[in-house]
Amino acid sequence: MAEKLDKLKIIPLGGLGEIGKNITVLEYENDILVVDCGIGFPDEDMLGVDLVIPDISYLEKNKDKVRGIVITHGHEDHLGAIPYFLRQINVPVYGTTMTLGILGTKLAEHGLLTTTEMITVAAGDYFELGCFGIEPIRTNHSIPDSCALAISTPLGNVIITGDFKIDATPVAGEMIDLTRFGELGEEGVLLLISDSTNVERPGFSMSERSVGEALEAQFKGCDQRIIIGSFASNVHRIQQIMDIAAKYGRKVAVSGRSMENIVQVASTLGYLDIPDKVLIELSALGRYPKNKVCVITTGSQGEAMSALYRIAFAGHKQIEIGPEDKVVLAASTIPGNEKSVYRMVNELIHRGADVVYEKMAGVHASGHGNQEELKIMLSLTKPRYFMPGHGEYRHLKAHAELAKSMGMDPNDIFIGENGRTLEITKKGAKLSQVVPAGKVFVDGLGVGDVGNVVLRDRKHLSQDGLVVLVLTLSSDDGTLIAGPDIISRGFIYVRESDDLMDELKIVVLDIIDRCQSDRVTDWATIKSMIKSELSNYLYQKTKRNPMILPVITEI
Repeated sequence: MAEKLDKLKIIPLGGLGEIGKNITVLEYENDILVVDCGIGFPDEDMLGVDLVIPDISYLEKNKDKVRGIVITHGHEDHLGAIPYFLRQINVPVYGTTMTLGILGTKLAEHGLLTTTEMITVAAGDYFELGCFGIEPIRTNHSIPDSCALAISTPLGNVIITGDFKIDATPVAGEMIDLTRFGELGEEGVLLLISDSTNVERPGFSMSERSVGEALEAQFKGCDQRIIIGSFASNVHRIQQIMDIAAKYGRKVAVSGRSMENIVQVASTLGYLDIPDKVLIELSALGRYPKNKVCVITTGSQGEAMSALYRIAFAGHKQIEIGPEDKVVLAASTIPGNEKSVYRMVNELIHRGADVVYEKMAGVHASGHGNQEELKIMLSLTKPRYFMPGHGEYRHLKAHAELAKSMGMDPNDIFIGENGRTLEITKKGAKLSQVVPAGKVFVDGLGVGDVGNVVLRDRKHLSQDGLVVLVLTLSSDDGTLIAGPDIISRGFIYVRESDDLMDELKIVVLDIIDRCQSDRVTDWATIKSMIKSELSNYLYQKTKRNPMILPVITEI
């Protein structure tokens, strides 16, 4: 009889082959631990979709095993989907003070704050969830209180780095705890899952402190109003901007809901030290000369509803852009956002503003480590197995190659994909079964009710338009009583195409006559014939394929 081997399962449900939507599951016998649960942002072809969240149907089927969620840090792509998770599986949530402060505002919006157990932990603490022992380890990132996780399991230690960089001169707090990673490496690390975001960049990442020097250069001798677009969660950046503004005698206002929330949470929890009398309400900007104010705003990625985008396109109630303004985009452009960012930049310049963007002045530092930092993590932890995490496939592949270049056996490196289980036993590791791990779309208040069929219809409507035919038939003999009336949206303007509309009516009347003569009374059959024949007719006439929607009423 074959020996039954204990299995540790590592199941990424998001974050591999993509940027965002990070969630990793560890499962051993009757215990499941969830690390992070973030959102993704919709692609251009996801028409009307607001957010993308992970498919947690596997966890719902095994909800009795789930012991809790541990969050590495407070970015949206790591905690934004937790409110949706908790609606289905109500378990305790563990995180650092800043992380849970940000999560708390989200849970309050969803009406879940009073029903969720949030447990604050700090770097160096140790706690247990089922058979798992968890120790957060201090890291550097573009948000305070970020941590990697060292997770002890019955088969060995697993390290999940979360997002990290090695910053020897952080703006606040201490440098990443490299000593602890080294100690764990000496104890033995079974598996390392490491951030792959910047694996294609050689050398070391820039320190956040150097960004402060670059930002100060924008203030020196400037007699314009300064508007700075940044990621709301980058509290260190906000701190530096406020300190520099105070140094140069400027008041600071913040614009954008997420920016306002972060400033409030960070200052309340002590992670943001606002200089005395520097922060003012946005509505008070007009009381000060333009060269005595600075505005920190969201919208560095050109998001259509963001504050900076509304400023650029004259849609902001309190700020009107002009030649007396300098706009600094203190954030790198996320791949895929280039068009919207440059559209916004062009509009700002068109309105006369001076715009500093991209790498023009070194006003942004990434929160993710470059190649040398990733090498240091690998060399300190010396893992038995390695799985690149957090990145598109090209990032995962490049990180795997980096590990190979450091002497790791290719057979011990696993390039995973969402839903595919990495199964580890005492005899070895392998990629095993696949569990559901798709995308769930959030549209307004609807969660999961927009699927591929709906998106396909939306794309069809957006490209080819809609033709609606309204008919009234007799319930006695199926004769036409009224219609057909034709309504067109996004296809052609009816009044300018009366001839085509008349031809369509003739086609429909011919179909109704044939149905009568053949004694076809089933509505589904009649609708199918109308859709098929009109579609063919319109394509022959216009080379277009509008969606055709017959509406039949019976009297």
